[in-house]
Amino acid sequence: MTQSFFQTFILLLLVTDPFGNVPLFVTALKEVEPARRPRIVVRECAIAFLLLLVFMFFGRHFLEALHLTDISLRIGGAVILLIIAIRMIFPHPDGVLGRSEGGEPFIVPLAIPALAGPSALATVLLFTSQTTAEVMVHVAALAAVGLVWLAVFLAAERLQKALGAQVMTAFERLMGLILTAMSVEMLLGGVRAFVKTLGE
Repeated sequence: MTQSFFQTFILLLLVTDPFGNVPLFVTALKEVEPARRPRIVVRECAIAFLLLLVFMFFGRHFLEALHLTDISLRIGGAVILLIIAIRMIFPHPDGVLGRSEGGEPFIVPLAIPALAGPSALATVLLFTSQTTAEVMVHVAALAAVGLVWLAVFLAAERLQKALGAQVMTAFERLMGLILTAMSVEMLLGGVRAFVKTLGE
């Protein structure tokens, strides 16, 4: 149970990449009054958390409505994770998630897709196939990740100034490398599951 919690926590932390999103949050909130920034951070984190929670519990019905299988979702999610991981290791001029619009952000691009992006949604949808006890562990892991979001983004400006751009870039690339390995493992697991269905 503990191992499952930490595995889920690490996976969600890597997928949502709060440290890699620090520059995005700083840039998006640059034109906002300093007094309003904490409110916006809390609001965007809450929206992302609720969206991921909804997908975690009702993802099964979503899959059934679209006639999708766990295997296709696992393989598709792994491909998305791999693409994001590659962009983390080899930075793109527009960033991992693309260019964002100026002004006060609302839902886009901070809550979606920075935190609750396609890879995160695909990841929590995979949790719907587990038992009730395991789902509760996943909810606890998601809540813990949400607390990390708040801690990181509320201190985003200070964190960026303290560590510097080079350290933040190096940390993001390290997270990208770990996420690459996890996405490949997820992809191989999906392929193995698909091969088993061929013999049935």
